[in-house]
Amino acid sequence: MKKLLVVLALFLSTGLFAQQSQPIHIKILETSDVHGCVFPQDLVYQRIRKGSLAQVQTFVNQQRADKNQSVVLLDNGDILQGTPFVYYYNYVDTTVTHQLAVIMNYMKYDAGTVGNHDIEPGHAVYDRFRKEIDFPWMAANAVDNQTGKPYFKPYVILHRQGVKIAVLGMITPAIPNWLPPSIWSGMHFNSMITTARYWVQYIREHEHPDLLIGLFHSGTDKNYGFDVPGQPVEDASRLVAKEVPGFDVVLAGHDHKEDNEVVKNSEGKEVLILDPAAHAENVAVASITLVPQANGKYKKEIKGQLVSMKAYQPNEAFVKKFMPDFVQVKKFVDRRIGTFTRGMSAENALFGPSAFVDFIHRVQLDKTHADVSLASPLSLWASIDKGPIYVRDLFKLYRFENYLYTMKMTGKEIKNALEYSASLWFNTMKNKDSHVLLFKTDARGNLILSKRNGRPVLQNPYYNFNSAAGIHYTVDLRKEPGHRVHIISTSDGKPFDLNKTYTVAINSYQGNGGGGTLTLGAKIPKNELTQRIVHTSKKDIRFMTMEWIEAHKNIDPQPLNYWKLIPEDWTKPASEKDKKLFFGK
Repeated sequence: MKKLLVVLALFLSTGLFAQQSQPIHIKILETSDVHGCVFPQDLVYQRIRKGSLAQVQTFVNQQRADKNQSVVLLDNGDILQGTPFVYYYNYVDTTVTHQLAVIMNYMKYDAGTVGNHDIEPGHAVYDRFRKEIDFPWMAANAVDNQTGKPYFKPYVILHRQGVKIAVLGMITPAIPNWLPPSIWSGMHFNSMITTARYWVQYIREHEHPDLLIGLFHSGTDKNYGFDVPGQPVEDASRLVAKEVPGFDVVLAGHDHKEDNEVVKNSEGKEVLILDPAAHAENVAVASITLVPQANGKYKKEIKGQLVSMKAYQPNEAFVKKFMPDFVQVKKFVDRRIGTFTRGMSAENALFGPSAFVDFIHRVQLDKTHADVSLASPLSLWASIDKGPIYVRDLFKLYRFENYLYTMKMTGKEIKNALEYSASLWFNTMKNKDSHVLLFKTDARGNLILSKRNGRPVLQNPYYNFNSAAGIHYTVDLRKEPGHRVHIISTSDGKPFDLNKTYTVAINSYQGNGGGGTLTLGAKIPKNELTQRIVHTSKKDIRFMTMEWIEAHKNIDPQPLNYWKLIPEDWTKPASEKDKKLFFGK
């Protein structure tokens, strides 16, 4: 009888294990840097987008319909900024539930991380938003100053088919380099690597997950941002994957660069890294197969892919449900606010004074009464036509919700800031056939061409290409960087004094050290920047520009011509060649 019972027990246990040893299929779906692209219609440029959450919904529904797998839907931040839709519910209609929260709840997101552009709208917006969503919003390294604990949820545990999945969320810690302290008051941002080491150990000891996923609003492209010595690395997702053992998958974002790669961590184990880039044009998919083992653990097979949303039609139920919100926002952007007597194009801003950037200078000087204005183009492919000006046009002119600072700077610091900008922007011309723009080149000096359009690529981000208004100056491209800018006088003809202190209008991104204009260029210590601020606007620059246009009604946007490139017999014809080369016109 005992032998019979042993045999029976062995048979039953073997059969049970055989039943439980069937492979389990899980798909982790990630959106990142959606930037408010909810609908396929672009209300600013009045065209169809390549991606939208409406299309993502179609893809997600298809994946969920496959009963042979379980689906986890995650968002990786920077979703609350970028289109009139989110702007409207951030700032204009704040009496209703934020419609993006309603949409994400409808899509049944399982978890998300906070991005730097989600912090940018301020406490009133993101504190409200996280209360209205039905899923955890995470940022383990955003630490509450009072409690010493994460301001947002650090991680979440999800269950699929008996598999325990831990998702750890983190945000890029470089936020203090870009945003005013008032926007992120009450918290500070720790290194992602230090934070990951702590929480991975904590999760392992307390949760014992079968899968550990990193959901990091931080890129893998080391050239995307700039790292400040002594401060946490901005784009640290690949570093965490390599240096902090334990992750099966790291989902990246922030740098808007597609990535699908496998790296080995410090223990020699493979970690999949995925980044879907931006604007809901792709969904990152980690396909995970887990085979139960006799020891209670799983053998894992993990593959990654980026799925383009081009082939997916907007979900009909989604569009129908949220169309009233779309119509409401369309009414907002279609409101006429003034008239331009002539059109203006951003592409001219690369080659000298332009109506496009100088219009921003006019607003900044008028709103602040500062001595000098510093501003850069935030788009190179936008244009505003002659005639009626609508709210939507302001989203072309000014892409971000930056605030306007008035700061104190010496004449020397202003000159150094312009020298720094010119060093990022312009090539040193050896002769009249040289390039004006500083393009990326290979080791042999050949131009590196964009894979997207086959045209040259700028070596540095154009949103750091500052010009000035309120002073007359030249930029001599025959000279080496650091010795090109000659400031002739103030705009009213008075001598410009390098030792005198002036008031300067500048956006909050650069005023906080973003792009290095003030820290690397003007050489103002980072800890002194807040002491230099004389005034901070209560509204963002786009809103202030709307007010300015409505007050002036009929506007003639022309270049102020406060500065020029020299020698003109070299730079003018060379600029025309570079313009044709870069823009294809």
